[in-house]
Amino acid sequence: QVQLVESGGGLVQAGGSLRLSCAISGRIFITSAMGWYRQAPGKEREFVAAIRWSAIEYRDSVRGRFTISKDNAKNTVYLQMNSLKPEDTAIYYCAYGATNIRGPYDYWGRGTQVTVSS
Repeated sequence: QVQLVESGGGLVQAGGSLRLSCAISGRIFITSAMGWYRQAPGKEREFVAAIRWSAIEYRDSVRGRFTISKDNAKNTVYLQMNSLKPEDTAIYYCAYGATNIRGPYDYWGRGTQVTVSS
């Protein structure tokens, strides 16, 4: 079994920054993709960013503002979010366990709320 615990969410003004962390424990394979998704109120969950080995992908609306990274020694994946916009407001979920960087993912965290005020 694999557990994912997100942290780092919060309330920030537009233009500000937040850094999300996702600690992954359990039976882990470094070959698996790790990703971040988000879900805004009344909307479907959407892909944000993912990393597998040296491959990284972002959704177009966050490219250049968000950076995904991972620390294999700590089994932790990060999402540095800069120049935040009100439309980035959502619950952010960490995902693990895909062979394809775009998923589908087998394991999910419970999410962390990110709120960007205008």
